[in-house]
Amino acid sequence: MRVDRGARPRVALETAFLTTGLPDDVRLSAAASMAKAVRERGAEPAFVGVLGGKPTVGIDEGALEDLARSARKLSTRDLPVAAARGESGGTTVAATLFLAHREGVEVASTGGIGGVHPGGARFDESADLAELGRTPITLVCSGAKAILDLPATLERLDTLSVTVLGYGTDELPAFWSAETGLPLKDAVENAEEVATVLRKARALGLPGAILICVPPPTEAALSREESERAVAGALEEAEALGISGAALTPFLLGRVAEITVGRSLRANVALLENNAAVAAEIAVAAAG
Repeated sequence: MRVDRGARPRVALETAFLTTGLPDDVRLSAAASMAKAVRERGAEPAFVGVLGGKPTVGIDEGALEDLARSARKLSTRDLPVAAARGESGGTTVAATLFLAHREGVEVASTGGIGGVHPGGARFDESADLAELGRTPITLVCSGAKAILDLPATLERLDTLSVTVLGYGTDELPAFWSAETGLPLKDAVENAEEVATVLRKARALGLPGAILICVPPPTEAALSREESERAVAGALEEAEALGISGAALTPFLLGRVAEITVGRSLRANVALLENNAAVAAEIAVAAAG
């Protein structure tokens, strides 16, 4: 059955991976693969970002190259400043959800959400969690980034009343790996089940998000042991070098890619495409 492109449901795609999350040589090819995966399943990709101070849901793919050069990551708090100064930047999960919901987009996709950072005297929690707690949207991800305190992140999602569903799994994925040993209360098997939950949440008027946790593709995923070993080594190096705050996540992601000889990067690209495909299937099912 052919789908009228003009009537296609949209899938919001975050763009922080274009500006800070992936190396220069794979950013645009990853974006193209994500867009193709969405379109092949009957939905329309809507890349979200800020271009010349204008928040945009549905960035033309020809403009993504310019956006990738900005090397700027914008969270929700950064949006008014970027708009006032005419700046460009890729949006985090938090900013993507805020802007997408404002434009009426019901389904979004990312790689892994931010969460609670491990240890230390200074409490460090991603704004992604607060946005998930207050924005009624369905977000497809591969759990939280493996560099985070995953039990604490899952506990915060529970505190914030975020509905968390495993997609073909009963445990929280850890970005590059499918296993964490952290059980999820509820699971679904397909897009139609997610669409039913989405409709019920919409009817109830729930204020927060539905978080769909999809394991990374088996052929690209790291084992739990390899992922945890690489993350532990990268964290030790970051602490020794005094790296923290906004510089920590890019350092850890880059260092883990080096430790795993590029396998974590390949898993990252694969799960971005896979999550976009799942999000498109959900968007189409919810629109039916």
